[in-house]
Amino acid sequence: MSFPQAFVDPSSVAVVGATEDHAKWGYWLATGALAGAGRRQVWLVNRRAAQVLGQPCRPTVDDLPQAPDLVALCVPPRHVLPVVRDALAKGCRAFLSITAGLGADEAELAALLRESGARLIGPNSLGLFNAAAELRLAWGNFTPGRLAIVSQSGQLGSEIAGLGARAGLGVSRFYSVGNQLDVGAVDVLESLVSDEHTRTVALYLESFADGARIVTALEALHRAGKHALVLTTGASEGSRLLARSHTGSMTSALDVVDAACRAAGALRVATPRELVDAARVLDATTPPGGRRVAIVSDSGGQGGIAADLAADRGLRAPVFTEPLQARLRDLLPAAATVSNPVDLAGAGEADLQVYARVTELVAASGEVDSIVLSGYLGCYGEDSPSLVDAESAVIDRLGRRRRTDAARVPLIVHSMSAASPAVARLRKQRVPVFDTVDAALGALGHLTQLGGRPRPAPMTVRTEATVPAPGYWAARTFLTALGITMPEARRVTDAAGFAAACASLRAPLVLKAGWIEHKSEHRAVRTGLGPDTADAVFREMYERLGPGEYVVEEQDTRPGVVELLIGARRDRDFGPTVTVGHGGVLAELWHDVSVELAPVDRWTAAGMLDRLRSRRLLDGWRGQPAVDLDALIDAVVTVSEAIAATPGVADIEINPIRVGPEGALAVDALVVPRAEDFVAKAAREATGVNGHRETTEEQETSREHVH
Repeated sequence: MSFPQAFVDPSSVAVVGATEDHAKWGYWLATGALAGAGRRQVWLVNRRAAQVLGQPCRPTVDDLPQAPDLVALCVPPRHVLPVVRDALAKGCRAFLSITAGLGADEAELAALLRESGARLIGPNSLGLFNAAAELRLAWGNFTPGRLAIVSQSGQLGSEIAGLGARAGLGVSRFYSVGNQLDVGAVDVLESLVSDEHTRTVALYLESFADGARIVTALEALHRAGKHALVLTTGASEGSRLLARSHTGSMTSALDVVDAACRAAGALRVATPRELVDAARVLDATTPPGGRRVAIVSDSGGQGGIAADLAADRGLRAPVFTEPLQARLRDLLPAAATVSNPVDLAGAGEADLQVYARVTELVAASGEVDSIVLSGYLGCYGEDSPSLVDAESAVIDRLGRRRRTDAARVPLIVHSMSAASPAVARLRKQRVPVFDTVDAALGALGHLTQLGGRPRPAPMTVRTEATVPAPGYWAARTFLTALGITMPEARRVTDAAGFAAACASLRAPLVLKAGWIEHKSEHRAVRTGLGPDTADAVFREMYERLGPGEYVVEEQDTRPGVVELLIGARRDRDFGPTVTVGHGGVLAELWHDVSVELAPVDRWTAAGMLDRLRSRRLLDGWRGQPAVDLDALIDAVVTVSEAIAATPGVADIEINPIRVGPEGALAVDALVVPRAEDFVAKAAREATGVNGHRETTEEQETSREHVH
């Protein structure tokens, strides 16, 4: 269902529960609605008052002269359903419900909306606002601007709006979606794609039940030239705690949200302050195209601290080339430092225009992607009134630069003053200015994640593979059919079969109990077996674990090998994901993983490897040779395509995949069917639907895996 125009610019509004009591919602909705009375018809409804705020009141919606385009509900919970029924009978099809605590009435309300084709924001909404349409149906007031706020928590959305207002950042639209009984955050996001008054979208969600659609909406915002900043909590951690694979237990809900943001060209932030700081910069300039930053300061100490903070935030302050340093020396005193950071060494006091000259020179050099100007600028006129005009002239020059091609290298100012007239002038010129250098560099560090190359659309995935039965041998069969290389192996069930397998394979050998998922934790894997030890090891394991499907493999003894894991799982909100990380039995100890939505292409897979702390091991460490990165990347892409193309699979894990100079070899694997698919398949096979009746042993194994 489309997002109704009634939530954007209604032709008429009725406020049910309007009152003159300033402490009640009915007052704020009524005053907000009346503020837009020059644009639309406004009716106030109150059973007990003939007049509110100098305007006549009707006792019920039924008493209105016509059906309102939008009805705002701020009545006690027991009255919500009767009011909605009356409004639907009148012909209204759009509702805003401030009222919370409907309890069992929510289900009946949802049914009424579905039957009538009506839409509702809420219940438990904090209201909505549209500056361009003079529509305010919310508590408090809003400063108009270009930031749209879509929030599951009304109060947190209000905090973002308030922080923005104090920083000179206004709001284009505000939607508190509350319980999302009908209209969800994704509906609002889709409506903002074409909103010419919105530049940046702030999204706060506690859950992502419609994750794939949310990603699509964020992608659409990105394509429309708008930036999306996402704030969330660690919701949905339960799915991680219940995961059967190492991959599932090592990836958090926030890892997957970050992957979704990368795929959509959005950015996740951790706090409302971080969100507003990033939005302030985006409101004035474009994200930097890379991580190279120039730091220009009128204090060596401040410049040094800024350089340290930049490194902590993933930025890089490269040493300037000799030609650029020479040009800077021509502008600055002999005592100045010109290598980056640049220390003006008092040049600003001699001529305030030096701030602009140095900034312009560095921006035009092509050696950096952004500039941070840190120190006393913004304080000169405040401390010495005679310098007001000179300081204003510099600020105006910086503002003019922002409107030229040089703005492709964004400038962010850190001023020692928080609220001087000069700082206000910087904001008026739309030059981002912060009163602490850590806030300035924090915002810049975040925005570098938006300025790089967008993730390309993934290739079409391969034809759906057959969902394997549980067990290691089935997992091997599944993965080798996809092109994943695994050691030569045999499947055995008894001592005679084991002896025959050993005779046909090259020692040393590995013995595994194929039906056990995490083998090392149950002493279900033994390595380094030779002719003298193999038989005794098999008999001991068989006696301890019992009959079943055992697998004998040739052991990988190649030198210079690095162990990683590749995993894929079906996230309940966002769908298929793929993970790569440091592998082996200590994988969960190191917890070094990188996650993306699946499928991925080779470029994205390579980026996943680059984010690992263990990345340097792949290039050769302490004399070891570099590994075959192409083979590893191919395996990541293959697994990502397999999870995307096989809906019946819940988890795929290769741990470890041993990568050396001569290729990648998967030496253990797990493929977990989705429970409902496996139960159905087991039932069909047990009754001979597919021409095969399971043995009692197979049925027992099936039940164990289902449970």
